[in-house]
Amino acid sequence: MPKVGYLLPTRERVMEGRYETASLLALAERAEGLGFDSLWVGDSLLARPRHDALTLLAAVAARTRKPELGTAVLLPALRNPVLLAHQVATLDRIAEGRIILGIGIASDWPNIRAEFEAAGVTFEKRIGRLIEGMALCRALWTGKPVTWDGRWKMKDAVLGPTPHRPGGPPLWIAGAVTAARTRAGKHFDGWFPNSPAIAEFAPQWAEVQAGARAAGRDPAGLTAAMYLTLAIDDDERRADDKLNAYLERYYNMPANETRKRQMSYAGSAAGAAAWMKAYVDAGASHLVLRFAGDHERHLDAAARIRRDLGW
Repeated sequence: MPKVGYLLPTRERVMEGRYETASLLALAERAEGLGFDSLWVGDSLLARPRHDALTLLAAVAARTRKPELGTAVLLPALRNPVLLAHQVATLDRIAEGRIILGIGIASDWPNIRAEFEAAGVTFEKRIGRLIEGMALCRALWTGKPVTWDGRWKMKDAVLGPTPHRPGGPPLWIAGAVTAARTRAGKHFDGWFPNSPAIAEFAPQWAEVQAGARAAGRDPAGLTAAMYLTLAIDDDERRADDKLNAYLERYYNMPANETRKRQMSYAGSAAGAAAWMKAYVDAGASHLVLRFAGDHERHLDAAARIRRDLGW
């Protein structure tokens, strides 16, 4: 049975000048009530301003009981991994083991490069920093003394508390190129892209699994997730207009450029159901849905789709 998650509109609320969090927490509770399996938040410091991902998830964790809670996606390279390990361990304790860390290396855009510069992090070194930083987090999450001699240095350091989930939360990484998919299979617990079309998903997922096997890991232990953006409306022209307007405002670029790189759907609920099912048939076991506005209506529509599909 596939899982279905919902992305809270943290970026959208800040863009609207609505900085309060009560409405976001209400949406999280509504989604839980409708049976969504997971709740997600995005991450950015300055490039696409929004609420801090980990802080907000702590509040969501305190207001919900069942859904998994995740980042879609966190940029670990912007953070000191010792501080990140401590924050995530505490967050996972609050959530009682429900945290999933979706992570990414960040796209190469001028505003994102500027974000890295402002954080004092070299953009070109972000991949190595991510790999080492997350390995250090995992070492600290054991609760055992850690001695480390790399970008960060420590001797017999012990982190407390440890995460609720032994070994820490699962790490899912985004990845749109072969090297990234191989890296996902070699180092992480799941693959979390937003780019493959339906026909591309299965062969790209096979690359992730091959990367796991080459590293001596069991690919059956990995999760294949997919991040999808939807505008559901029986009037397909209206749905398409809403999606385009949403993407143009969100990314400040023509919608067709974003739609080439991020899979999105505009149209009827029946069409959305077929589209989502096609990804599951191709191997996705966890779908994370981002809605182009109208969140209450979209949550209801997605819940009906799930019931109709028997999910």
